[in-house]
Amino acid sequence: MTDPRIIGPGLLPTPFTAEEIRDATGKGKTIRIRIDLPDGTHQFRINRFRETDAEGATLERWPEASPEEMTANRVTWAELQGHAAFDAETTSVSTGILSLALGDVNCLRYDTEGGTFWFSLAHPGMPVRYESAGTRTTVVSVDHA
Repeated sequence: MTDPRIIGPGLLPTPFTAEEIRDATGKGKTIRIRIDLPDGTHQFRINRFRETDAEGATLERWPEASPEEMTANRVTWAELQGHAAFDAETTSVSTGILSLALGDVNCLRYDTEGGTFWFSLAHPGMPVRYESAGTRTTVVSVDHA
């Protein structure tokens, strides 16, 4: 039997399968994200999943202060899983607990050449925190439709 978390040769297991991401999204969800920039300022972004089905969803994204800048595209659950497929030779994985607005969350931490990703085991999908080049993104809230 093959591991559904391993999606290609030389890649580490992803934190979630496509099916786990789909099941956690349900009929839709809205994610509010805080982005802390290197200059000390911050902004918020919204990601919203709509029109979900067995294969994927429509993902809408916009800066919270500028909803007129919304973009939308169709994504598959497999594509979203693939965003967390990291090279086994250049990535280390550990576990830890982060204290966030979501609460204290148990995470898998992936340290890559391009940044550090924390995936909450209780929130299948995007990382709840990502840091790279002085920028930090943190999930502030997750609301289900």
